[in-house]
Amino acid sequence: MTTEHEEAVTRISRDLLVAARTLSDDEARFLVDLYYIQQKHRIRSDNQVRALTTSGEPHATLAWFSEQGGKLERSVASALKQYADANPVGRWMQEIDGIGPILAAGLLAHIDIREAPTVGHIWRFAGLDPTQVWDKGQKRPWNAALKTLTWKIGESFVKVSGKDTSLYGRLYRERKELEMQRNEEGKFSEQAKSALEKKRFGKDTEAYKAYVKGKLPPAHIHARAKRYAVKLFLAHLHEQLYREHFHTDPPLPYPMAILGHAHKI
Repeated sequence: MTTEHEEAVTRISRDLLVAARTLSDDEARFLVDLYYIQQKHRIRSDNQVRALTTSGEPHATLAWFSEQGGKLERSVASALKQYADANPVGRWMQEIDGIGPILAAGLLAHIDIREAPTVGHIWRFAGLDPTQVWDKGQKRPWNAALKTLTWKIGESFVKVSGKDTSLYGRLYRERKELEMQRNEEGKFSEQAKSALEKKRFGKDTEAYKAYVKGKLPPAHIHARAKRYAVKLFLAHLHEQLYREHFHTDPPLPYPMAILGHAHKI
C-alpha cells in the first residue's frame, strides 16, 4: 500500500470514528451483536491457525482471514467506544472495574430510561425478575440480548473480584460468602426442594447430590451471588441514567419507599 493510500485509509477511519459518536441506538445494538459474533469467529479461527501451525499444515489463507476478522473486531470496538464516550453515563460506566466500552455501549443502546421509572423495570427487561415466567407459546417476557449482556457483566465482575478497587467484584465475593453460609444453615431447603420438583437431575450430578440434602449446588450459589452484584450495579446505573435525562433524583426503590428499609449502597 502506498503512503497516499495509507493516509486515505487513516482519514476514512477517523471520519468513521467521529460519525460513531452519533450512532443511533438501533445501530449500536447491531454493532454490539456484530462484535460478539465476530469475536467468536476470530477465536475459533485463531484456534484453527494454531492447530495447523502445530501440525505443520499450510494455513496462509485461513491466517489472512483470521487477521481480517481481528481488524473488523477492533474497528467495531472502536466505534462502540466512541458511542459510549459520547454519553456521560457511558463514561461513568467505563470507570467501573469490569465494565468496558462494549458492555457500556450495549447497556446504553438497550435501556430507554423513559420506559424505566424504577430499576425494577430494567430488571424485568433484562430477565432478572425471578417472578417472571415464560410459558410455552407466549412471547418471551424479557429482552434476550440484554439478558445476555447482564450475564457477561456478571462474569466480568467475577473476573475482577480479586481486585481491591473493584466495588462490584467485592460485592459479588461478599455475597457469595453470605450465600454459602446460609446454604450450610439449610436456609435454601425450599428452593432445593422446588428445583427437584421442577426438573429431573441425573443422580450422579453435583446438582442432585446437593438438592437432595436440601442445599443448593455451588453453581447455583455462584449464580445467585452474580445476580446480586449485577442487579445492584443496574440500580446504580438507573440512578445515573435517570438524573442525566430528567435532571432530578429517581424515585426510591420499593423496599425503601414503601417498606421503610434503609439499606442503600
